[in-house]
Amino acid sequence: MTEDRTPAAADNPEGAGIEEGQEEQPIKGRKNGLYSEVSDELAASMKSGWADTELRDLRPVEQAPYAARRRAALSAAFPGERIIVPAGNLRTRSNDTEYSFRAASEYVHLTGDQSEDAVLVLEPRDGGHTETIYLLPRSNRENGEFWLDGHGELWVGRRNSLAEAEQLLGLAARDVRKAAEELAAADPAVPTRIVRGYDAGLEAAVEAFTSAERDEQLKTFLSGLRLVKDDWEIGQLRAACSSTVNGFTDVVRELGQAVATSERWIEGTFWRRARVEGNDIGYGSICAAGPHATTLHWVRNDGDVRPGELLLLDAGVETHTLYTADVTRTLPINGGFSPLQRRIYDAVYEAQEAGIAAVKPGARFRDFHDAAQRVLAEHLLAWGLLDPAVYDVEKVLELGLQRRWTLHGTGHMLGLDVHDCAQARREDYVDALLEPGMCLTVEPGLYFQQDDLTVPEEYRGIGVRIEDDILVTADGNENLSAALPRRAEEVEAWMAGLTA
Repeated sequence: MTEDRTPAAADNPEGAGIEEGQEEQPIKGRKNGLYSEVSDELAASMKSGWADTELRDLRPVEQAPYAARRRAALSAAFPGERIIVPAGNLRTRSNDTEYSFRAASEYVHLTGDQSEDAVLVLEPRDGGHTETIYLLPRSNRENGEFWLDGHGELWVGRRNSLAEAEQLLGLAARDVRKAAEELAAADPAVPTRIVRGYDAGLEAAVEAFTSAERDEQLKTFLSGLRLVKDDWEIGQLRAACSSTVNGFTDVVRELGQAVATSERWIEGTFWRRARVEGNDIGYGSICAAGPHATTLHWVRNDGDVRPGELLLLDAGVETHTLYTADVTRTLPINGGFSPLQRRIYDAVYEAQEAGIAAVKPGARFRDFHDAAQRVLAEHLLAWGLLDPAVYDVEKVLELGLQRRWTLHGTGHMLGLDVHDCAQARREDYVDALLEPGMCLTVEPGLYFQQDDLTVPEEYRGIGVRIEDDILVTADGNENLSAALPRRAEEVEAWMAGLTA
């Protein structure tokens, strides 16, 4: 990394050469101690000698027509209302460095764009809406912004011009530095909604004519809009699962290195694949070896990896378009399950099979959870962990006694977010019927804590989860992550072939 990314000057040379439709804007950067001033000669030098790099005759991004249909649905849902959907802002990590930016899912879904500080605005007009995307234009070469500003293009890289963005996204584009002012000056009589939580400046600009209740309704609608995936989104989820399979394969090949180091080797190995084939990991990878597998969200990943124990790896690659997979496999670190590990693993596999079979059009969303929990309860009774002389399966499920060891729900919607559509209306999600195009996880598990005195000692510290990404189809379902083996004997054979 270079020494500093703060701007280097107090003098900001003025000039023309501004992108069409763009007004002169002040540089927002900060001084640093390295350069306190810029000579006239250097300023003049930096203004000239640059090639024209404007891109012309660009093709729209793949998701542009799909995003347009989503905006049409949004427009129809809120006629006569102003809709504001921000992308979000950079967040400071330390001093002048920021966390990697990840645009708001609502914004990405409606635009296909991932720019920080951007905002989509739908303004009511003639029974519909005019659509405008506000973006940061190319850095100004005349006033020195491109090299003096800590977020200028010589520091952070080229961005699209507004004209390029219009070609790529199919939206009229304006300078985002005008957005707050223009929104604040808009007709206050027009009902206005904004997706909150991403851009405090825009929220403040329209605070006088929005309400928390109305804004929450917008967020709920946009979350529900993602419940049924279109063909393009399904393709992205297939790609995410394919790359995730590659990441799991990498991990198995490098298990020897993990044994010699720690869970961090596994985390880094999978992350490398995510960065090579996609944007990033879709969520913090759970690389839980041994008793750490009984902690549902073990993301510290700093423990030992010991032969004879199990590795629970829950990880997913996020594509360049931000769709993520979410897959879990529980692997014997030395390549073979012990008899007890195999017994527990097979019970979870059987539960997952029952859950996957319950995923089909017209089924209730809750059905696959109920099916998997029933199988696990049956095994807990058969093993004597629940007393069959006192309880039958129906009573166990009625009282929820199996949850001491199953702990979590059996799945969730998947898409742009790993827990997608989380703000959707209950009647559209957890209380709804499944439809073709929905994508969800099926992920039962059994977890026996190290300090659980209600189970035999040999069970303690064993955690098993198996998770796949399931697409609801017209005639049933499709397992998008089926390329990863699930049956115990298939897992052992797959690992043997990779580590031989």
